[in-house]
Amino acid sequence: MQTLTAPTSVSIHRHTPRPSTGRPNSVRVTARAVSSAPSGAATRAPAPSHFAPAKPAIATPKAPAPARRDEKKKLNLFQRAAGMALDAFEEGFVANVLERPHGLSKTVDPAIQIAGNFAPVGETPPTHALPVTGRIPPFIDGVYARNGANPHFDPVAGHHLFDGDGMVHALRIRNGAAESYASRFTATERLTQERALGRPIFPKAIGELHGHSGIARLALFYARAACGLVDPSRGTGVANAGLVYFNGHLLAMSEDDIPYHVRVGEDGDLATVGRYDFAGQLDCPMIAHPKLDPATGDLHALSYDVIKKPYLKYFYFAADGTKSPDVEIPLDQPTMIHDFAITQNFVVVPDHQVVFKLQEMLRGGSPVVLDKAKTSRFGILPKRASDSSEMLWVDVPDCFCFHLWNAWEEPATDEVVVIGSCMTPADSIFNDSDEPLQSVLTEIRLNTRTGASTRRPVLAAADQVNLEVGMVNSNLLGRKTRYAYLAVAEPWPKVSGFAKVDLATGELTKFDYGEGRFGGEPCFVPMDPALSRGEDDGYILTFVHDEAAGTSELLVVNAADMRLEATIQLPSRVPYGFHGTFITASELESQA
Repeated sequence: MQTLTAPTSVSIHRHTPRPSTGRPNSVRVTARAVSSAPSGAATRAPAPSHFAPAKPAIATPKAPAPARRDEKKKLNLFQRAAGMALDAFEEGFVANVLERPHGLSKTVDPAIQIAGNFAPVGETPPTHALPVTGRIPPFIDGVYARNGANPHFDPVAGHHLFDGDGMVHALRIRNGAAESYASRFTATERLTQERALGRPIFPKAIGELHGHSGIARLALFYARAACGLVDPSRGTGVANAGLVYFNGHLLAMSEDDIPYHVRVGEDGDLATVGRYDFAGQLDCPMIAHPKLDPATGDLHALSYDVIKKPYLKYFYFAADGTKSPDVEIPLDQPTMIHDFAITQNFVVVPDHQVVFKLQEMLRGGSPVVLDKAKTSRFGILPKRASDSSEMLWVDVPDCFCFHLWNAWEEPATDEVVVIGSCMTPADSIFNDSDEPLQSVLTEIRLNTRTGASTRRPVLAAADQVNLEVGMVNSNLLGRKTRYAYLAVAEPWPKVSGFAKVDLATGELTKFDYGEGRFGGEPCFVPMDPALSRGEDDGYILTFVHDEAAGTSELLVVNAADMRLEATIQLPSRVPYGFHGTFITASELESQA
């Protein structure tokens, strides 16, 4: 076996910051320096940012985009004239009068939000026979796919990391070899229409919709829609967050639209089939974290609306794709619900303090706000409930979980146990805060008999680190699990490694990526349950980027002993992204 060269370390209980070497480990770009470029072109040299010193740009190979429909939108005389007038209004009034004098906050400044390895890349067609150091376990047979935000066009105003167009990165592994790697934009209706017009038109939900300029940009968008320049009825989502494989379909999701069906080809390439409404059954957006029950094969989901009631709905799809009736969950105001949990018999729904108040835009603020007067709570609803009268609400004050990792029932104590990362300040992802962000792995107990709640940090105070994005063994989702595999999100928002956490004892075992190396979500690939020797019998897959060298790779780590097994060198830079999944060889064969 070849010697492994990637710097790694494993530690138990201890969080030891790496010493600074003074070596540059990131680059900064201006808001106008992130477009996809022709094949072989490098990113343009960045201008200095107020956030950090300028660093050398990363040269990124750009692949030609695949053939697509609506290559150039044909406009009639009226549409051309209306388009020119609206463009002039945008440039002359919105950009120069409403936006430019006020500057941008850190949470929506493109020079910060999409700098360094958060910056976008062009598409990469399938590259085969990737170099491997070490040994890939033969049982890993399938495709690791990971989603992320990758803006196709330069931002014209504010831009938040979550606003970028969806891009899926896929790596095929078979017989101990890394057969292929490819990355493609998910061809959402939004992106397709913007490509046809040659510029960004759809408003960015977080980066642009602030204050009076946000109202003006919304009005511009609806004016363009009224003139036939864009058609929002075809979809407005970016499909950049979640990925799930269900009933023969790989689905790319963001909570602003219905999912998109992405197909993995025999050669490892990716193709967008189109918006997927489950054969006409789904007529509302679906959040990016549906839950696949390993026992039944059902896919459970939520949908929220920020404008009209019902603000929240629950539904599920049987293993054959048949949708259940909606269960409307009454809320007093629209709530930001990015994730939820399932147990064997229930769904667990967070109703926290981060809410949507569109009227705040009239006061010059963000519509995503922290409502300090609201008491956070969790709802416990039977999976087969016919209406919301079966929902039990349990208050959990001052709790905000952006992600929930697992939940299970403990009948002996009449409790539902929820494992999540409690984040403070709760709205710091969306709004500037002088308070440092903390994401604390927490056990929350909801008593279904008394309606009381308790919570405790899983880690000891001395071991506390920010833990975000990750998973438990998917074969045990909704059942009691001992381990969780979570990203060490430090220095926030970068990920310097991942941790295996014993949820019962609080023991923390860290895998560190090394100096100047950062990655993302750890994806646990479990051993076949029939052959498994335990809950942690499997491997972690994760993309890692070396900021000094400008190279990216995929690591294969033994989840049981947290030792590096193999490193796969990738042909192009992989930006830091969001969530991924592993599609087995048998699932690939059953693709629709």
